[in-house]
Amino acid sequence: MKKLVIGNDHAATDLKKEIMAYLESKGYEVVNVGTDGYESCNYPVYGYRAARMVADGEVDGGILICGSGVGISLTANKVDGVRCCVCSEPYSAKMSREHNNSNMVAFGARVVGPDMAKMIVDAWLEAEFQGGRHETRVNMIMEVQDTQKLTADK
Repeated sequence: MKKLVIGNDHAATDLKKEIMAYLESKGYEVVNVGTDGYESCNYPVYGYRAARMVADGEVDGGILICGSGVGISLTANKVDGVRCCVCSEPYSAKMSREHNNSNMVAFGARVVGPDMAKMIVDAWLEAEFQGGRHETRVNMIMEVQDTQKLTADK
């Protein structure tokens, strides 16, 4: 991944700025679709904007940050083709890429500090999808998304 989108609400403005600078220092191109302000705003707006860019192939992946990471990730996961995992530690971020082929990661500015957020981002970016039996499972996830059914139940 070389081009990433980042989205956030008011609770995550400072952490977003720090993560953007960190990613840019590592050579990533970062598109900011989040708020830069501190007044209360609606996280679904920013989660949707970022997820749409991922789903449309405008970027290679996305990072979302709100107070807990939960609401913004739930919004992103409503966009067809997005698999966003909310993480509070690096192991889940790594596994979300290796096993679930996640294309977005989310975390909470009120849950993790800047150092942990950077570790989560690094683990997510450095991991690669393993395919194999995991591809079968990701295909099952996508079947549920596309049909609201699951034909294989074991």
